[in-house]
Amino acid sequence: MKKWNCWQDWTAIAAGAFAALSVLWTAQGGSSTAFMVVLGVLLVVAGLTNLTRPGIPAAEWAQAAFALVLLLAPWIGGFASMTGAAWSAWIPGAVAVVVTALAIKPSTEEYRHHHVMPTP
Repeated sequence: MKKWNCWQDWTAIAAGAFAALSVLWTAQGGSSTAFMVVLGVLLVVAGLTNLTRPGIPAAEWAQAAFALVLLLAPWIGGFASMTGAAWSAWIPGAVAVVVTALAIKPSTEEYRHHHVMPTP
């Protein structure tokens, strides 16, 4: 895997940026702003980490965790009834979960390819 070449991570970055910036055009309330901005930024950082250092499965799993929490954030943060904020978490969260799941296997294979211990 080459640096800056994984479309799944670029998609996760876009989803995170959308979530973080959606507070500018959707009605927010309660903890929705904090959830959206923090989780969106974490997804962007995780995506950039995965782009600059491909083949680290733990980083992909961290990205998947952030995406899953973003998907669940409207229920966790109690803003599921706020349609605009909730959908702005559900959609990018679901997109990021799916694309990150698609990136985990190639990342694991890349890691194993470069870190295989020789047999004695």
